[in-house]
Amino acid sequence: MSERLHKVIAEAGVCSRRAAERLVASGRVRVNGRVVSGAGSRVDPERDSIEVEGRALPRSAPVRVYLALNKPRGYVTTLSDPEGRRTVADLLGGVRERVFPVGRLDYASEGLLLVTNDGPWARRLMAPSSEVPKVYLVKVRGRPAASALARLRRGVMLDGRPARARAVRQVRSSTAHAWIELTVTEGRRHVVRRMLRAVGHPVLRLRRIGYGTIKLGGLAVGSCRALTRAELERLARSGQPTAERSPT
Repeated sequence: MSERLHKVIAEAGVCSRRAAERLVASGRVRVNGRVVSGAGSRVDPERDSIEVEGRALPRSAPVRVYLALNKPRGYVTTLSDPEGRRTVADLLGGVRERVFPVGRLDYASEGLLLVTNDGPWARRLMAPSSEVPKVYLVKVRGRPAASALARLRRGVMLDGRPARARAVRQVRSSTAHAWIELTVTEGRRHVVRRMLRAVGHPVLRLRRIGYGTIKLGGLAVGSCRALTRAELERLARSGQPTAERSPT
């Protein structure tokens, strides 16, 4: 059955669909030995031989990988960086499959990052309509008053539309700063930092501790682990996408 080439590449776990489109457009994909660079090119994944950057795309279904990574600060959430900065790929040396991160944590942020080679699963998790709750532990400058927390729950205007915290509470505080736990369901760039800046409490440190029903727990900084079958099933029961193949 004929399918779009970039879709076949993404669903083989090589990269996202957008990245696959760029690979095709730049002439780094061959089909049956010939370079294919046209947008919308179609292939039969059961019959055609496909090579991406010189590596053959397996015709059999790949082993699906679902990982939790505790990203440190000072790493870019990408697999390569033209500026030569450290990337999350540097933390995945023991992973043989070609995987990619689900969403992003910015350079100065840390904590839970999901990593997979299951493109459809990742896209459904990141889709705005999924409204997956993401939980952050945030150190902010100053001590937010109850009115500031209430304003976060009501929503602050960013780019002409409101950004709301599904839940927010102060965990602990000192005279100079406070730690708060904040849950959001949207994925606008730097949304947590921008929300807190809008209520007068700039972020000093930001750690993601939950993604849907998956928790960071005691995973060591810089380490990764496979998600368990139970974790993936809980995620699916919560209304989020089902993994294609759950680990044992």
